[in-house]
Amino acid sequence: MSFLIVLAALVFLMLAAYRGYSVILFAPIAALGAVLLTDPGAVAPVFSGIFMDKMVGFIKLYFPVFLLGAVFGKLIELSGFSEAIVVAAIKYIGRSRANAVIVLVCALLTYGGVSLFVVVFAVYPFAAELYRQSNIPKRLMPGAIALGAFSFTMDTLPGTPQIQNIIPTTFFKTTGWAAPYLGVIGSIATLAAGLAFLEWRRRSVMAKGEGYEATPAGAAPAATAPAATATATAKAAAAATPATPARAGLPHPLLSLAPLVMVGVANFALTKLIPGWYGDSYALTADALPGLHAPVNMTIKPVIGIWAVEGALLLGILLTVVTAFGRIKNAFAEGTKAAVGGALLAAMNTASEYGFGGVIAALPGFLSVSNALRSVPDPLVNAAVSVTSLAGITGSASGGMSIALAAMSDQFIKAAEAANIPLEVMHRVVAMASGGMDTLPHNGAVITLLAVTGLTHRQSYRDIFGVTVIKTLAVFFVIAVYYLTGLV
Repeated sequence: MSFLIVLAALVFLMLAAYRGYSVILFAPIAALGAVLLTDPGAVAPVFSGIFMDKMVGFIKLYFPVFLLGAVFGKLIELSGFSEAIVVAAIKYIGRSRANAVIVLVCALLTYGGVSLFVVVFAVYPFAAELYRQSNIPKRLMPGAIALGAFSFTMDTLPGTPQIQNIIPTTFFKTTGWAAPYLGVIGSIATLAAGLAFLEWRRRSVMAKGEGYEATPAGAAPAATAPAATATATAKAAAAATPATPARAGLPHPLLSLAPLVMVGVANFALTKLIPGWYGDSYALTADALPGLHAPVNMTIKPVIGIWAVEGALLLGILLTVVTAFGRIKNAFAEGTKAAVGGALLAAMNTASEYGFGGVIAALPGFLSVSNALRSVPDPLVNAAVSVTSLAGITGSASGGMSIALAAMSDQFIKAAEAANIPLEVMHRVVAMASGGMDTLPHNGAVITLLAVTGLTHRQSYRDIFGVTVIKTLAVFFVIAVYYLTGLV
């Protein structure tokens, strides 16, 4: 019975997310409903002592990353840098390689620190024009955008500033550059297999005579339930394909790339420099800050990855403002307001799921789940299956990983240490697994992508799911590479 309560809470949250209801509202309802069925008297203490404690702790650690990433992405959009990068990629790679162009641009923007939701809005108009001119069926476009924005640059490539690569640092005391060789190998495998799949799909569909505007047999004109919950703004943005994607007087492509390069270089440099500046711990005392009533002692290692990404994004924002001030000054106020609103929503969604995970982990029914997962003998496979399963159930890479690590990180660490597996490898496997089965139909990024492109699940989800399968298999490929070679 206790297991069924946990399962019911997970299914309830998944269905609520699928139907488009706010996770911020329904995660505590699902968690406290499970507590009510287990021990009614514990509802209020669990809400204050576990759910809110976990939720606030997540915000404390990660909200600055969400905020800075959203502001940086918005400035890259307002400055015209993202547009210039797309136009340059089309020019130098060629319109005949439409899938490669879209994947490359999405990858550059996400690895450079731009939020994947911002990437979808920024790239779509140019991707649509590229597909139209090449007469490639529009319904194949979401698969290409998903491969570029939702896969290897989100959690696999070492140093990526996306939140999915940052969350494990606080649990495993690692940095965003954990297991660089495995990360690069996994990224190459995902990219190669993904591009091969997209090209196979393009050739097979176009061989049947389908062009850009064609509607495949059996496709429904009405949006599916998840797509119907997307915002009217997103649908309006998808309503028309621009006649020409490029504005006159775009910035030089090298200048446009500079802030993205700055984020990557600064992230790497700060990861190396911060330990030397602060040592293993740092104490704030009344000698330095007379208003303190008690010393504040910090252990530095768990926050190195977070501080490095925050510093890198700040430098990227500063460089963007300096080099494109004339372009962004008029829209800066409204643009940053929108970015802050988006950051708040994204952070609160994930934090609410994190609080949900903390409550579920305390329930007796979760012990049976945990014990069942322990039956998978290999520590890395165990972690990968646990994280990708929860990411799939919740429809969120960061949310599923947060739930898994809140509940089972100690178990993962003990198992890895017992098997002499470096925690850097565990970090990379867990991060990659979070972006495996997370892109099921109820995933927020998938719903947004389909709404922006004006397509439905029935038309385009097959290609997104193909990328999802490739990404999931890449996790186990990386595990095999580690065991065969010992590379980290």
